[in-house]
Amino acid sequence: MARPTIVLVHGAWADASSWNSVVTALRDMGFTVLALPNPLRGVTNDAAYVASCLGQRTAGPVVLVGHSYGGFVTTNAGLDGGDVRALVYVDAFMPDEGETTFGVLGDSGSALAVPDPTTVLDVIGYPGAPEGDADAFLKPETVHSSFAQDLPEQDRWLIAAGQRPLTLSANMTPSGPPAWRSLPSWAVIGTEDRIIPASAQRRMAERAGATVTEVAASHVSMVSQPRATTEAIVAAATAVGE
Repeated sequence: MARPTIVLVHGAWADASSWNSVVTALRDMGFTVLALPNPLRGVTNDAAYVASCLGQRTAGPVVLVGHSYGGFVTTNAGLDGGDVRALVYVDAFMPDEGETTFGVLGDSGSALAVPDPTTVLDVIGYPGAPEGDADAFLKPETVHSSFAQDLPEQDRWLIAAGQRPLTLSANMTPSGPPAWRSLPSWAVIGTEDRIIPASAQRRMAERAGATVTEVAASHVSMVSQPRATTEAIVAAATAVGE
């Protein structure tokens, strides 16, 4: 069987550069790697976009990897484009059908699950937004204290300055049927994650029957501890090739 292509999908408040260390390591091992742009407009749009890219930009087996909200997207895109054989979730949502990101976070102890979201988010309107929708950016303090607290200060400021927003509506849109029901999955859980707390990640991973790796890291463990993510992806790729 052909060696799988590794396709990486970033989450909210990030872009494809969040995978840089992982991409470099995987390419050094001889893998073909794509780090796709995630539109961050909502799962219906975002999953369709990723599935379209999978169908048009890959040939042969694929290991599909999602970080954070990117996991919500890959869960919904994994069966709709390309030949996806395995899923890897990195500090990520692994939703079941009907779940929303807000629903998962509601009683989890997440730094985002607060009575007044504007204490942790900067919420601004965007052109053409449906009534009541808006873009949500992390406040710089949220980046420093809860999103990437294990990165050097300079890197945290770069994240705060260059983050891409997620729409509020994206957090309230229910997931469709999950790809993890029919595809093997792996999960990398940052034990110091304050955005999707480890307990919530463990619950979702256990439900999906995922092979779990835990690493002492924040919500951006693929940046601060890229080896754990790389090893989980290689394990998934190896299993696909057996």
